[in-house]
This record gives sequence, structure tokens and C-alpha cells, in this order.
Amino acid sequence: MITLYGMGSPNVVKVYIALEELALPYEVKPVDVFTGKQFDAEFLKLNPNAKVPVIVDPDGPGGKPYTCFESGAILLYLADKTGKLLPADKAARFDAIQWLMTQMSTVGPMFGQFVHFMRFAPAGNDYSKSRYFTQAYRVSEVIDRRLAANAYLGGGEYGIADIATFPWLRNIPAFMGADVAAKLPNVARWVKTIDDRPAVRKALAAVDAVRARTTAFDKAQPQDLDKMFGRGQFAAA
Repeated sequence: MITLYGMGSPNVVKVYIALEELALPYEVKPVDVFTGKQFDAEFLKLNPNAKVPVIVDPDGPGGKPYTCFESGAILLYLADKTGKLLPADKAARFDAIQWLMTQMSTVGPMFGQFVHFMRFAPAGNDYSKSRYFTQAYRVSEVIDRRLAANAYLGGGEYGIADIATFPWLRNIPAFMGADVAAKLPNVARWVKTIDDRPAVRKALAAVDAVRARTTAFDKAQPQDLDKMFGRGQFAAA
């Protein structure tokens, strides 16, 4: 049984969805990031970069236990392990991988920074909020154009590129407003299609369960947030 270390962030939601879609047995070990548990010595043995998600597969390559961190790497690992959610045809395979990398390099960082400056930064960061809102909206427009011509990000088949991107773009109405969401009709159609999948609904219910077992961001102590974000006494400069 695979062990998933994480909480309820979009990068962790990806892995829940993949495990449910692939019908792989798993157990969850919550990591309470808003109380700093990702910095515990035992967790750092799993991921020295102190980030969730992490999986530990007791039946890894060669039948040996294997630990994998970074959500995109985990999705590729699970697709390779099962032979599913990534096309066998090389051109189609790299079409999907390109869009997976778009999520990893742009969607996640831009949305993540926008949410950070929207929720966690002190007053006086209007430039930062504007910059990251603009970049998150820009890449959402790119994805909307892709989905105007394709059912899924990789092309005609649902796969790990969609699983990686869905947890971020499903939050566009909440993060960016209904007016922005209305300008992205193909994203809205795609989000609904994925949201209606039984495995996705099961995964999201599991995410809600782990959120109930971990600290919400608005309940975190200031010093824990400072350590998490590398600010205050934890800032390098």
C-alpha cells in the first residue's frame, strides 16, 4: 500500500486524484504544514526540501521500497508504474508531458504566488498582487485556447496533465472572481467534466477528510507562518 504524505493543497490534491483514478491502495499520513511539521527531522528524510506531497511505495522499482517527492514526478512515477494516464505513442506522450510541465513551471508558481500575496502578505503589495494575478490569468487564457481545440490538455485523452492542472484551475472563480471565470468557457467545461468523474469526487472527499485533521491557514501561529514562508527571523536578508 502506497503511503501519501500531505494535506489539502492543490499539489497534494493531484496525487489523491491519480491514486484514485489508478485504483491504487493508499493510506494518508497528514503533514500539518501550518504548524511546521514538514521541517521535522523524520519528514526531511523523505523530502529534504521540506515540501508535500511525498509518496512511499513499498513495491517500487525492482520490488524495492521507493520514495518519490515533487508532485509532477509523482504523477509521472504512478503513470509509469501502471502504464495508464500517459499515452504510449511518443508524440502524444510528449504532448501531455509539455502541458504537465506548463502546470509545474507556470500554473502552480503563478497561482501560488498570487494566493500568497492575496492571503498572507501585509498591506502595500499591490504590485505583487497585480503581477501574479496577471500571470495567472495569462496562463489560464493559454489553457483555455488549448481546450478550445482539444477535449483534454494532452489532446483527446484524459491524463496526468489534466490531473496536475485541475486542482488549480477549479479555484478560478474563488481566487479570481466570476467575471474572470466567465471569460474562460473552455476551462469551465473541462473543470466540470473532470469534477464529475467518480474517482475525482472520491479524491476530493478524501482531501476534505485530511483538511479536517490538519490546521487551517487562518488558525496558524504567526511564527509558524514566518518559518513556512521564510520571512521575519527566518528571512535570508
